[in-house]
Amino acid sequence: MSNPGDADARIITDARELTAYLVAGCKPASAYSIGTEHEAFGFRLAGFAPPGYAQAGGIRDLLLAIEQAEGLSPIFDQDNIIGLKGQGAAISLEPGGQFELSGATLADLHATRAELLAHIARLRRLAPGLGLGFAPLGFHPLARRADMPFMPKGRYAIMRDYMPRVGTRGLDMMLRTCTVQVNLDFSSSADMAAKIRVAAALQPLATAVFANSPFFEGKPSGLLSNRAQVWTDTDAARTGLPAMFFEDGFSFEAYVEWLLEVPMYFVYRDGVYHAAAGASFRDFMEGRLESLPGLRATIGDFADHSTTAFPDVRLKRYIETRGADSGSPAMMLAQSAFWTGLFYDPAALAAAWALARRISREQALALRAVVPAQGLGTGFGKGTLRTLLAEVLAIADDGLKARARLNDRGEDERIFLHPLHEIAQGRPTQAEHWLARYHGAWQGDVTRIFAEAAF
Repeated sequence: MSNPGDADARIITDARELTAYLVAGCKPASAYSIGTEHEAFGFRLAGFAPPGYAQAGGIRDLLLAIEQAEGLSPIFDQDNIIGLKGQGAAISLEPGGQFELSGATLADLHATRAELLAHIARLRRLAPGLGLGFAPLGFHPLARRADMPFMPKGRYAIMRDYMPRVGTRGLDMMLRTCTVQVNLDFSSSADMAAKIRVAAALQPLATAVFANSPFFEGKPSGLLSNRAQVWTDTDAARTGLPAMFFEDGFSFEAYVEWLLEVPMYFVYRDGVYHAAAGASFRDFMEGRLESLPGLRATIGDFADHSTTAFPDVRLKRYIETRGADSGSPAMMLAQSAFWTGLFYDPAALAAAWALARRISREQALALRAVVPAQGLGTGFGKGTLRTLLAEVLAIADDGLKARARLNDRGEDERIFLHPLHEIAQGRPTQAEHWLARYHGAWQGDVTRIFAEAAF
């Protein structure tokens, strides 16, 4: 959401202004960029407990240490530091203290790699002195819901109260999951619609290949992605794969109309989050919020509201692909490469669109329901999702080759797809690897994952 002081205060008078707000994200292909957001669980090096916010050596102390070391600008909620920003990027906190880097918009995947490695180096340099480590996993492998702290952010208090009304797993989503998302650009309404369709149809495949959360409270859960399973019962009004994504003629206007009916969480005014849970944004636009009668919505309010809709693919002034577990640095980069290769070359996008057209919404929903357990072994067509992965990777490879963005060794961005090619050829996914370790070298001790998965 907007940081305090950054919000656009223009009063909304017509829904067409919201469409124009999204349309303003259109860019020429020459200006396309890549943004990556990734989360990791903090853990105490002694005992593996999740760190709280305020106690010595906790999340607040880490934010302060980074601020002092790097001179980044603090972000506050009331009197609590809840993030840092600088150099086009931001560090923020998820509800359970999951540490998130919202990366800068970068020109190529080589720059993405450099940014990721710099963030990991930051954590390696500063976290151990506080007795902390960080592990990028899709679902906390050990902690119970009650073991997780709650960060002091006003919006999270409102969400905490609202989530149990609309699903059984919303609090798990907030506290015990970590994801990686890739943010990519579009050039026009038609280009946006094609990319949304591709991303929506292939999101179950992404969930399967990046699955990295097979444990629940210290034991195998029978799932490969607990994170993905959580999202199937969080809040149906704002999650999943909306039907409009699969309809011919999908547009910015259609997405705005959907968002206007997505139930609100809050209104942010003068440093305070006011609960508006369950109301529609359309009512807010018309000054009909029961909790704040007469108050009219601004463009900044709409930008904030758009961050509280959680479909597997989210439209802002760019497209967010959101269906993957957090994972190893190599897999984070592979995910960025996967979508960049499909989206940023016209021929690759056309091939991906033709493939996506073969997947109906009903098929995508059916896949979404079973891939948390079956992963790449899920049946698809005459084969499995592993078969589909090989087909999609061939398109992404061609797209990255055509981009011809080289590093200082003359390598193009296809190098970042290497882990996915190995998986397509039969190598275990991250979740399958951890299960093999659990049943083998770890001898049933899940705590061993923290050392092996840590940054």
